[in-house]
Amino acid sequence: MTSPHPRKRIVIAGGGTAGWMAAAAIARTMGDSVELTLVESDVIGTVGVGESTIPPLVNFNRIVGIPENEFMRETQATFKLGIEFANWRVDGEKYFHSFGTTGRDHWTAGFQHFWMEGRERGHTESYDDYCLELQAAYRNKFAHLPDGRVNYAFQLDATRYAAFLRRLAEQDGCVRIEGKIDEVQLDDASGDIAALLLDDGRRIEGDLFLDCTGFRALLIEGALHVGYDDWRHYLPCDAAIAVQTRSARPPIPYTRAIAHDAGWQWRIPLQHRGGNGIVYCSRYLSHDEAQHRLMSTLEGEPLTEPRAIPFVTGARRKQWHRNCVAIGLSGGFLEPLESTSIHLIQRAILRILRMMPAGRVSERDVAEFNDQQLTDMIQVRDFLILHYKATDRRDSPFWRQCAAMDVPETLQQKIELFRETGRVFRKNEELFQENSWVQVMLGQGIMPEAHHPIARKMPDDELAAFLRGLRENVTKTVDAMPDHHAYVAQYCGAKEAEGA
Repeated sequence: MTSPHPRKRIVIAGGGTAGWMAAAAIARTMGDSVELTLVESDVIGTVGVGESTIPPLVNFNRIVGIPENEFMRETQATFKLGIEFANWRVDGEKYFHSFGTTGRDHWTAGFQHFWMEGRERGHTESYDDYCLELQAAYRNKFAHLPDGRVNYAFQLDATRYAAFLRRLAEQDGCVRIEGKIDEVQLDDASGDIAALLLDDGRRIEGDLFLDCTGFRALLIEGALHVGYDDWRHYLPCDAAIAVQTRSARPPIPYTRAIAHDAGWQWRIPLQHRGGNGIVYCSRYLSHDEAQHRLMSTLEGEPLTEPRAIPFVTGARRKQWHRNCVAIGLSGGFLEPLESTSIHLIQRAILRILRMMPAGRVSERDVAEFNDQQLTDMIQVRDFLILHYKATDRRDSPFWRQCAAMDVPETLQQKIELFRETGRVFRKNEELFQENSWVQVMLGQGIMPEAHHPIARKMPDDELAAFLRGLRENVTKTVDAMPDHHAYVAQYCGAKEAEGA
């Protein structure tokens, strides 16, 4: 039976991680019900430094039908159990934001309330002792456990990930067109995008256009002029420099974020190389000073020339406008402090798949998409601001500015609620779980003044046994886990690529 609706023509402008994630997911999900085309140029580079990810990528890969060990081998990936933050509260201290849960919650209150009650009764064990992922990370252990107890993500080569996804997308029917976009042509009557005109004269028509052109935002901003909200008041860093290095030691199962007097540095261990970068505020640190600081603190031999990445933190005022959807950097940018770049790409792709127009674009869908995307970005933004605002550092103009700045009321509410009661409430399928907020707020020096009275109901011996049992279970489980490096080599070991 012939469908009454002609196949929808979807055109993806730009490749890279965003473009090929979109292409792979749409091709696998929609199949031949759509005509899918991706336009990219080999002469235009991609940012390609989104090497550290968060757990939802595990589900995205499953949705697209990607065997995990094959994907990890192709992208030279390692496992990631969280992020270590050094020098954020004060210079010389560190804490860990894990992907797991800590302890065991009661339906009335999170585990932190029982841990705080234990402290009042003389228990001295760290909150960290109750988190499986955290303890495994610091002991360089990893394993897939039968009950799925370990929450993890990946540290990967984003350029290789895009190439891997391209092969999948093309196998599923996506057509790649090599060419440079010279002009975005609008329909005179509707104002929608009608076609992309390439520099060799070819004209690529479509019904729905996905803007994956990165910071250039050729479609959503260059042609449709939707506007951009600048969030540098809250997140003052505006530049980064990235460089790859040869591995100096076996890869660890976590990313490191090391604060300095004008921003922070990242270290991301892949199988055969490391990803390194410095993020900084150009008001307080020059490009040359930042590059010198980065290159002088590398742990391995440089494999690439350092690459400068200027940016403006913020979001497009509309990420879906008319028949154009911005995905990835074209829709906005949040610094990679909590490794959310690829996640925000993923959220946009899955959202557009759920709202895929059958015929004409529904303005109700557009409004809902924009509201949900902006909510995602604001919630991530607030979590990032927390790292800068809740600090005891006053040792540089940068940190004094961060400590003094006003923050959004949404974040102020979370900080003060936790400070006063030890509670965390999440809204609208918020990305970061309660445990994430607790770990970061404790790590940044916010200690609650009170905790839930339910914890006081436990007699001393019962509370002691409860806490001891949790700690022992974590220790026993981690003891039985293999070394992370050995597990990676056995599960998904990649051959060392030339220059990698």
